[in-house]
Amino acid sequence: MTDLKALCCGILFIAVPLFVYGQEENKVVSPSEQVQILQTTLDSLYIIWEDVKEPDSTRAMALFDYIYEGPFYSEPDSALVLADQLYAFTKGNNYDKGTVNALNLKGYISFRTGNYTKALASYREGLSISEKINYKLGTADILLRTGFIYHDNEDVINALKYYQRSLKIYQEIDDLDGVGSIYNEFGSIYNVKGDFEKALDYYLKSIAINEGLNDEMANSAQYINIGSLYLNNNDYEKALEYFQKGLAIEKKKNDKLGMASALSGIGNVYLEQQNYTEALDYLESSLEISESVNDVQGSASILLSIGDLYLDQGNNEKAIEYCKKGLALAKTVGDLGGQEYSCECLYEGYRAIGNINEALVYHEEMILIADSIQTEETAIKLQQIEFSKQVLKDSLVQVEKDMEVQMKHQAEVQKKDKNRNLAIGIGVICFLLAIGFFTRWRYVRKSRAIIEKEKNRSENLLLNILPAEIAEELKEKGEASARDFELVSILFTDFKGFTEKSAEQSAADLIGEINHCFKAFDHICEKYGIEKIKTIGDAYMAAGGLPVPSENSVLNTILAALEMQSYITRRIKEKESSDGFTFEMRLGVHTGPVVAGIVGVKKFQYDIWGDTVNTASRMESSGAVGKVNISQDTYELIKENPAFRFSHRGKINAKGKGEIDMWFVEKI
Repeated sequence: MTDLKALCCGILFIAVPLFVYGQEENKVVSPSEQVQILQTTLDSLYIIWEDVKEPDSTRAMALFDYIYEGPFYSEPDSALVLADQLYAFTKGNNYDKGTVNALNLKGYISFRTGNYTKALASYREGLSISEKINYKLGTADILLRTGFIYHDNEDVINALKYYQRSLKIYQEIDDLDGVGSIYNEFGSIYNVKGDFEKALDYYLKSIAINEGLNDEMANSAQYINIGSLYLNNNDYEKALEYFQKGLAIEKKKNDKLGMASALSGIGNVYLEQQNYTEALDYLESSLEISESVNDVQGSASILLSIGDLYLDQGNNEKAIEYCKKGLALAKTVGDLGGQEYSCECLYEGYRAIGNINEALVYHEEMILIADSIQTEETAIKLQQIEFSKQVLKDSLVQVEKDMEVQMKHQAEVQKKDKNRNLAIGIGVICFLLAIGFFTRWRYVRKSRAIIEKEKNRSENLLLNILPAEIAEELKEKGEASARDFELVSILFTDFKGFTEKSAEQSAADLIGEINHCFKAFDHICEKYGIEKIKTIGDAYMAAGGLPVPSENSVLNTILAALEMQSYITRRIKEKESSDGFTFEMRLGVHTGPVVAGIVGVKKFQYDIWGDTVNTASRMESSGAVGKVNISQDTYELIKENPAFRFSHRGKINAKGKGEIDMWFVEKI
């Protein structure tokens, strides 16, 4: 199965306190004394909050401290209720700085419990106020925590934007605690990218800052993250060491979310070592804590780890039970990565117990989610280009307005002033203005060139998603109508043994090989003038005869199919000589009527529908490795072509279609 280590352990974010408290010299106190000291502190803070004689700022700070030192870690639901109360108080008393702190706290509690929408809303309101009153620390903290949300949803580009803005302010106000928090996030980004050395370097820098501030308690997140880093690199001894160090601190803080993350990490170490008894103990303890504080995303990840454990043990019914729960929670928080993995777990579980129908349902859902992730990445790039283009346009319009005003002014001056000496002066001015206008004209021309370049980039991206004719119709009309096509040849490919290969190879190697093959298929489609429709996991779909019908579409589709199989055959020989790996492939073609058009209004995609598509899929699944399998309908259209040799396979049973005449085709 897919590597679950990073998914289940997660990356733990650092809590950045909004107020800095004085610390006594370290002294040894018993756990019971610690509880008593904390309770005394909380009681004192709550008394101050309830004392209406105290200044508003003092009361607000006392309630904030009470929330942060009390229910924040152990009872997030209660903490959120109190944070709402703090917000209402500061807002009602026009205490802007306190309102920023309340919104920051509300957002962070919502984030830690997986409510990203509510967290973002709080952060946006808080950021607007903090920038208005020039509250730099509040601004930096909110920017950092907004980055957490994008980071947690794997949108690293936007996360980095917020981290960099936050880091700049922290450095400006010399806030080392904030700088250390940013370093921790940079480490997490490099961790996900697989750059062990850079990730560890940033984590250790963050730890060094906290040690310099004599704040060892702040290092729990870094220790857990380093544990995850070593786990990803299969250094289980080091991973356990750091997870346990992090757990010890989280227990002292009574931070339930942190404890759940550390316990999950330890459980996954034992899972990788196939020590299933220990692994299950730790994972179940982690799940119990996560569920107690309503940590939906954390619970989803742990459920998937437990499902993975049961799969390894061959207890497929239990694996299905836990992965179904994990899928439901992943859908609740919109975690596409968790959904994809859940579907893979369910596919393997149902396949193992012989329930092929259910296995196929989850396999199809898995590849649709994977395709959705790729489409989303493309859409983000398009949005970024469109935004950049609009900024350039706005700048250009302003420059042209400035030039128009200056030119009118020049004309008025020339009309009124006839004095010779003044005319000479005007001549000098005009000369200087001409230089200025020439400079501006060059700037305008350069800006237009940049806009044109960005427009071309945007259109090229659009053409990577849609056929040229459909893209043109979409640009002209704002929509593209679905059309009927009477004769379209549908080509499907599928790699044999992909699931088995995915268990043996690293994700990078697996995706790299698929990408290498699909790029070759793209060039072949372009060569023969057939339209790539989409990829679905390890499957590739193309069609000849649309969006512009062609007399040679059937012939060109068959030629493309044969060349794709020929390419894979050569690729297998290359890999055998270099001890590498690639895939064997089945390929099927069927010809008939389809409906084609654009799906949706956002993140759209050109797609085709109809029974022809389903039959073409059966041609592929009923085919043979290294062969091009075609239907009787396709055969009838090219059987007279002397360039091909055909082998009749007889009637083959195809799922949902009954028995269908099929043929293998070869090029002579």
